[in-house]
Amino acid sequence: MTIGTTAIASYAEQSSITDPGIHAHRLDAIPAEPGAVKNAANRLVFHYRAGGDWVENGIARERICEIDTRYADLMLDRLVELKDAPLATPRLPHERLVGCCRDFTVLFLAIARHKGIPARMRVGFATYFVPGWYIDHVVAEVWDETEARWRLVDAELVDGHVDRADDTVLDPLDLPQERFITGPLAWEACRRQEMDPERFVVAPEIDIPHTRGWPFLMHNLVHDLAALNMREMLLWEEWGLQLHEEPMMPDHLDLLDRVAAITKSSQSTPQELRELYDRDEFRVPVSVQSFTPAVPAIPFPVELPR
Repeated sequence: MTIGTTAIASYAEQSSITDPGIHAHRLDAIPAEPGAVKNAANRLVFHYRAGGDWVENGIARERICEIDTRYADLMLDRLVELKDAPLATPRLPHERLVGCCRDFTVLFLAIARHKGIPARMRVGFATYFVPGWYIDHVVAEVWDETEARWRLVDAELVDGHVDRADDTVLDPLDLPQERFITGPLAWEACRRQEMDPERFVVAPEIDIPHTRGWPFLMHNLVHDLAALNMREMLLWEEWGLQLHEEPMMPDHLDLLDRVAAITKSSQSTPQELRELYDRDEFRVPVSVQSFTPAVPAIPFPVELPR
């Protein structure tokens, strides 16, 4: 079974998370072209870890709470509060939302879907930030009608980004699959012992067990399944199987292998993805556990209002 035009078109519809709400009209002026959408989204977020020195950029530390902004309409609320100007215009760092790769992607999706462009989130690992490591990352996939394929688009990257591992200049609008490895492809490669699970991390310097290795491979696999079902969650949230005391039991491994086999394919149908997602192990419940960096080392439940 191959994915049909109706299934592809469903990714041009807003999710409850990417819906811009009352700010939809602010997206009208952005050209309906992936490059323009990427450039607009790129100007709207200050990465809380990679964006530079907060003090030098005039950003107060108490703004760290912005990284937990879940919904695009609330992101746009804050952006308008910071600078009430057309979204495609340049912004100084302190005029941007404090966020991470997920937020660049959510705003990209909000704009792309507003323009009728089929686009979805993918959760996985990037090779192009720290040589020798697979870094936790989120990008978008955009449907290329001409070539009849999904293209990986990284809204966080500026044009001309250089992969420090080999000095390759990357195209943010068409990333090679071997440089952004989706959650299912990473899972399968490690299960085949072709890659070292301990090289898959949030960051090499963070030595917290659940942020690296097998637990984190499972985490991104589950988040990727949710994203393909248009539940674009905050990256530090966990639910279902992720909170199981022994998540890597043989029965669970077989189930996770099945998730990887289905979600890795660009031809997976919405029905296949939904049937997997609807299992208790994977479906996002009304309350999830947050491990937000805004409140270090104190996980707590978060109620989802939408």
